[in-house]
Amino acid sequence: MAGAKNHDYHILPPSIWPLMGSVSAFMMAMGAIFWMHADQMGSAGPGLFGLGLAGVLATMFFWWMDVVKEAHSGDHTPVVQLHLRYGMILFIASEVMFFVGWFWAFFDFSIFPSALEPINGLFPSKGVEVLNAFELPLLNTLILLCSGTTVTWAHHSLIHGDREGLKKGLLLTILLGILFSCIQAYEYAHAPFPFGETPYSSAFYMATGFHGFHVLVGTIFLIVCLVRANKGHFTPRQHFGFEAAAWYWHFVDVVWLFLFAAIYVWGGWGAPVHGG
Repeated sequence: MAGAKNHDYHILPPSIWPLMGSVSAFMMAMGAIFWMHADQMGSAGPGLFGLGLAGVLATMFFWWMDVVKEAHSGDHTPVVQLHLRYGMILFIASEVMFFVGWFWAFFDFSIFPSALEPINGLFPSKGVEVLNAFELPLLNTLILLCSGTTVTWAHHSLIHGDREGLKKGLLLTILLGILFSCIQAYEYAHAPFPFGETPYSSAFYMATGFHGFHVLVGTIFLIVCLVRANKGHFTPRQHFGFEAAAWYWHFVDVVWLFLFAAIYVWGGWGAPVHGG
């Protein structure tokens, strides 16, 4: 057969998407910089950022669609799947270091507050009321822990050929992810401190906000997996797309546990509690 694979590797046809993704990401970055410095660089920032974002989204859609086609055409041999796993592991490792930066900033502010002159050596700053860690944040922690259980159920169902269990587990995980995002949006809307007012509020919103963004990305990832599961794309022997989504979701779970313990519980210890 002309399409038969006689070796463990494959050569892909030329693709425009790596170049498209790089150019679009650069446009997003420049647009964001122009937007934040509109007083010096004019009003082109939002338009440039939006154009770059559209390019990134198009790249994600079409490039990953190509990857799905490769899997169905037999290009994802066991060796290729192994290397895809290595790539996903390295990507998650880079995401870990991304969050290490925000944790580092938060701990630097909290452990050495005397270096922060505007807040008179106090962290959180005097007058700042923190959120009660054992109300909505604790509820969101339980929601994400449950979602980790349901995505694991879906994974084991797939391995054992239970397609209904796969679909139900994915659907429950997606619903829990959406519920988490809604609760966090409600929390932000009723938070007693705005973004950027103090070092505490800046570190809080940047760390939890980027985590919330990752939850949204992971939820979309799982929705795509659910669509593919309904089309019968995954098999017990070949399901790297789902496996990558499950790994990513577990990473999001673990990061939230550290955020809850470090920022909500330890970071607000001894400070006045909003509504308390």
